[in-house]
Amino acid sequence: MSRSVSTKGTLPDEKRHTKIGISWIILLVGVILLAFLLVFVLQNLDSVRIHFLTADFTMPLGVALLLAAIGGALICSVPFAARIFQLRRATRRPRGTR
Repeated sequence: MSRSVSTKGTLPDEKRHTKIGISWIILLVGVILLAFLLVFVLQNLDSVRIHFLTADFTMPLGVALLLAAIGGALICSVPFAARIFQLRRATRRPRGTR
């Protein structure tokens, strides 16, 4: 008696992608980007004077540019976060109400 096993919808082992495998790839890309960022900061250690509103201070150029990029990314993410919050709230309430 021979049993037939359906393989419909399955991939061979060498072509199967798992969430853990993709996580490792993302982690590796993150480590590489972090290494490039570290090299950038270490190559730009010249002190620069920063004037912001009433503050006046000096810091390394690489660190100042890094902080400016992080601040810009945070400012840009605010509208996207607000839109996600708005969509989640809209999906939770019943259809007839506003």
